[in-house]
Amino acid sequence: MGSAKNTSTGSRKARIEELRRAERSRDRRNRILVIAAAVVVVIGLAVGGVVLVQSQSDDKDTASDAKQASGHFVTGADGVKTWKGTLARNHVTKTVSYPMEPPVGGDHNQVWMNCNGDVYTKAVNNMNAVHSLEHGAVWVTYNSKASADDVKTLAAKVKKTPYTLMSPVDDQKDPIMLSAWGKQRTVTGASDKNVDAFFSEFVQGKQTPEPGAACTNGLSR
Repeated sequence: MGSAKNTSTGSRKARIEELRRAERSRDRRNRILVIAAAVVVVIGLAVGGVVLVQSQSDDKDTASDAKQASGHFVTGADGVKTWKGTLARNHVTKTVSYPMEPPVGGDHNQVWMNCNGDVYTKAVNNMNAVHSLEHGAVWVTYNSKASADDVKTLAAKVKKTPYTLMSPVDDQKDPIMLSAWGKQRTVTGASDKNVDAFFSEFVQGKQTPEPGAACTNGLSR
């Protein structure tokens, strides 16, 4: 009888120990599941935060784009058009749609086009050129209606004038146009006296938002 009782007691202890081991195993599994779930939640929050920040950034860029359309040109007695309205100056990565062609200001890329007498034979990005205007450059532009002689003469003038750049702009209204920050005019050709007058007044002129800023070490094409 005693032996049977001891055997029964031993079996019960063994069963209890087995149940305890099973319980500890379940506890470990539960802890692992809880930790895994927490990690998933943290990752989800982090990703959501990034998406939210990006969305806010995109909204900011979109809002900046919308500012470009506020204003209009007023033509002075000297024929120079001055932009009356908002010309934002934020650095943005999204493409900006400017209300004038070529643009005379507004949000722009953080990198400027080199404007130390640089002549480009192909169109440049408006957003980079606008940054050059912010630094006080005058931008000479022309389309297919400009004569080859005028283009050649203007290119020679630009090459010897710091804080200037030149490039073709196919979509502009007139054959030859001159632009500075917030300023623009059309000229009849390279010999037009208004070319020198515009350069004299607006190359690093009073309209410059960032006088003395670099016109080198930017983009060269």
